[in-house]
Amino acid sequence: MFDGRWRDTVDRGTGPVGRKLQQLGISADVLTATGLISAAATAVAVGSGHLHLAILLLLLTGLHDLLDGPVAKASGTSSVRGAFFDSVTDRVADALILGGIAWYLVSTHPGHLVLLPFAVLGVTSLVSYQRAKAESLGISAKGGLMERAERMILLGIAFLSASFLVPVLWIMLVLTAITAAGRFAKVWRLAEAPAPSANRRVRRTRTEARAMGRSTVRSTSRTAAGSATRWRARRQGELSSRSGRTWRARQARAGTRQRTGRRHG
Repeated sequence: MFDGRWRDTVDRGTGPVGRKLQQLGISADVLTATGLISAAATAVAVGSGHLHLAILLLLLTGLHDLLDGPVAKASGTSSVRGAFFDSVTDRVADALILGGIAWYLVSTHPGHLVLLPFAVLGVTSLVSYQRAKAESLGISAKGGLMERAERMILLGIAFLSASFLVPVLWIMLVLTAITAAGRFAKVWRLAEAPAPSANRRVRRTRTEARAMGRSTVRSTSRTAAGSATRWRARRQGELSSRSGRTWRARQARAGTRQRTGRRHG
């Protein structure tokens, strides 16, 4: 939700910071790697029960994740490899933090409640996978109630007090599941239409077929017209030759009668 509505505003605010960090010699990969380290520290703080310290470390993790993109843009090092590295470390960071929460729940809430963080991790991974798969197919699958920024905010609220942790996890599970269902419905609806390239190929094939049909018709018409012309010429020649032979035969018979008449006279 935040990524779709306020991404441009956030980019304008973090752009100058990214340029400053780039001038100091800090690269985007360094920020991504140190963000993963701070996520691991957050998991350790949560697992050991230091929830307030975990809030500060979680904030540091989110700050690293927020600034690595602007630094990459400022340095002109945005690449497929960097985007892949950032995406993978985000998934690992999610697993570490939710694993730390599960460790904490083992100590404070015995029973099956320890499975709750793993359920959140499962639907979170599904949301991320849906976006990655849809984008590989040329379909945008951004948006939803619970993206990564919203999850980080809710986790910060959950770490304010031990009594907040379990209710917030249930809220995260429900909202993330709704996000996954919404993305699935969106991609399913958009995937019903043929791909633009397929449409262009179909239109091009139809146009070529119509052009070939028109050329075939014109060629057939010209062939038929030529054949008719040649037939008429031959017919006229035949008629002319027949008329000539008939006229010559008549002249011959008339000449014969005249000669016969002179001899009798």
